[in-house]
Amino acid sequence: MSLTVSLVTAERLLWSGPATFVLARTTEGDMGILKGHEPVLAELADGAVVRITSEGEGLVTAAVHGGFLSVDHDDVILLAETAELAEEIDAARAERALERARAAETSLVVAAAHRAEARLRAVSGLRGGVHHR
Repeated sequence: MSLTVSLVTAERLLWSGPATFVLARTTEGDMGILKGHEPVLAELADGAVVRITSEGEGLVTAAVHGGFLSVDHDDVILLAETAELAEEIDAARAERALERARAAETSLVVAAAHRAEARLRAVSGLRGGVHHR
């Protein structure tokens, strides 16, 4: 006896079949699912990796971005906003996307810091203080 697992998005069924173990990152932390797990509904974390130990195919790995994990009577459904199986991912393209995201993140952090400094300067002006840098 095993788990019946389905990994789906709104666009397609990525993988479905019998499995002995599922590991998924939720917004509450990593969750491991074995046969007999109590019923649960959890939110999948953005940028998580899901690992399914399939009975016939070995390890199935996918990058998952948002969605939900449902466990009920040894049926596991991973309903992701978006997901890609590991073998579908172009590593070089993903590396370039990561570099672009890191560059964008830096400018967003700097912009947020500038907005916060402006807010603090405005608040100090309302209280009669003058704050110069």
